[in-house]
Amino acid sequence: MLKLRGIVTGASRGIGAAIAIELDRRGYEVYGLSRSGRSSAGTGIVCDMTDEGVVRDTFGRITDDGPVTVLVNNAGFHVSARSSSLSVADYTAVMALNATAVMVACREIYPSMKGGGGGMIVNIGSFFDKLGVPGNLAYCSSKAAVGAMTRCLAVEWASVGIRLVNIAPGYIETDLSTAFLADPQARDWLAGRIPLGRPGTSKEVATAVGMVIETGGALMTGETVYLDGGQAINQ
Repeated sequence: MLKLRGIVTGASRGIGAAIAIELDRRGYEVYGLSRSGRSSAGTGIVCDMTDEGVVRDTFGRITDDGPVTVLVNNAGFHVSARSSSLSVADYTAVMALNATAVMVACREIYPSMKGGGGGMIVNIGSFFDKLGVPGNLAYCSSKAAVGAMTRCLAVEWASVGIRLVNIAPGYIETDLSTAFLADPQARDWLAGRIPLGRPGTSKEVATAVGMVIETGGALMTGETVYLDGGQAINQ
């Protein structure tokens, strides 16, 4: 029986930490990658996802012990700046982690998944991928790129048994959003914008990841699944 082994990037906190815990709960041998080396579950490994050589070496060490069946590309960040003053350095930094690192991770895990008979790649995108959000040009662009990569690779790699799904959360309660969500006006605004009346939780995102990696979703590939409580379609 093939051993269940999964890699989660950005596993030290927030959504990534919840996903690592979820995979561990489902019986996976989890490798949680982060700049700090901390992971909420499994084995924590120091890995700068923007360094192509480091990613190649890290994935190589993990896959030397056996094929990886699940990769979750979660690491990311955003820079808020008006487009008229957005620096190339900031734009490039956001794209490097949110988009280029996803491409590199997918490419580096491909030989292991192909050799092991297939696998599942879950990319963590954002509902910002289809919105025009002032001050978020770099972030929106990077997440749109993740959706495009998901579709392209799903078509290219289907023949070797590799599926890809893009999970695109809306507003999620994490340590990074605590200050914003602590503002009563912000919570009231979200309650009015989100048909389900509240932001999501990291655990809900992790549960969705767990659902799409199960065999019941064997025909799902290349799709973007929005977890925003209906906000993006609320007109």
